[in-house]
Amino acid sequence: MNRVFNFSAGPSMLPLPVLEKAASELVCYGTSGMSVMEMSHRSPEYEAIIKEAETLLRKLMDIPENYKVLFLQGGASTQFSAVPMNLIGRTGKADYVVTGQFSGKAFKEAQKMGYDVKCAATTKDTGFDHIPVITKDMVRPDASYLHICFNNTIYGTKYHYIPDIGDIPIVADMSSCIISEPVDVKRFGVIYAGAQKNMAPAGLTLVIVRDDLLEYAEKTMPTMLEWKTMAENGSMYNTPPCYAIYMAKLVYEWILGLGGLGVMKEMNEKKAALLYDYLDSQSYYTAPAKKDSRSIMNVTFVTGDADLDKKFAAEASAKGLKNLKGHRSVGGMRASIYNAMPYEGVEKLVEFMADFEKTIPRHKI
Repeated sequence: MNRVFNFSAGPSMLPLPVLEKAASELVCYGTSGMSVMEMSHRSPEYEAIIKEAETLLRKLMDIPENYKVLFLQGGASTQFSAVPMNLIGRTGKADYVVTGQFSGKAFKEAQKMGYDVKCAATTKDTGFDHIPVITKDMVRPDASYLHICFNNTIYGTKYHYIPDIGDIPIVADMSSCIISEPVDVKRFGVIYAGAQKNMAPAGLTLVIVRDDLLEYAEKTMPTMLEWKTMAENGSMYNTPPCYAIYMAKLVYEWILGLGGLGVMKEMNEKKAALLYDYLDSQSYYTAPAKKDSRSIMNVTFVTGDADLDKKFAAEASAKGLKNLKGHRSVGGMRASIYNAMPYEGVEKLVEFMADFEKTIPRHKI
């Protein structure tokens, strides 16, 4: 078996034990005589799978009983519309913090729909290189919610704190950092995430929403986007992304088997420290994200020469270090070192970076 180290920002690599378990059950799940991909979502076998997935996630994230867990479709981008349509009815207005492309898209989507939305803060003027300090006075006291993107995949930044804004619900897009470390769910009104970065194959979207926030949906909103309807139907108002939910269940089992999110955080911080320590020890590469805002999931760096960056990504790929090219909007390089990336993969990357620096001086490009 010749598996590469896949640094893709998403869809990303999955834990090898999870893939092997899924492979062993692909043709026949348990004694069902069929694959999970063939099961009716109304069958007893599949109902047991989705219920266990929720039970395991609640244990993993310590989700309180007064929060609903929804397994949906449409990606996090669909929630850019669903969030305001489900919540704006509280007060008729909402605030957003724009720290990158996806939080910007969420803000623009709410604007597009004609809602009274305000940008409470943004780091656009500094190239989205840090996370701002959000205080209560920056948010309108009658805002229905404050929307943030907890980890910014493209720019390699992350909130290392949870804004203290009183009773205003915080809505957090956690697509690229979900289940990478413990998080106090009680501090949020809503957490949502596309699963393809750190949880499961593409196709699954997770929404965790506090019970009292299910009562504010727009009367004319599409039924498929209404959280209350999905909650009342156990995420099965229509056919859910069955196989992706099954894969997520295996990922939850894997993390719990390692010791939970505390252990996962230690592993992720160790990987990130190895890469950031190298970046801080030399001058050939530069890490744009400010140190106090650095993501431990997505590490961005550049040489300062676009042609050299392109050569770096190509040569790394040839050596089995795949998908290191930065997002098309910013260029450079990006190493996504999600839960499934082994420490060895980051070691190999740092070794390659050091060799590349020695063999390809800037002036030769």
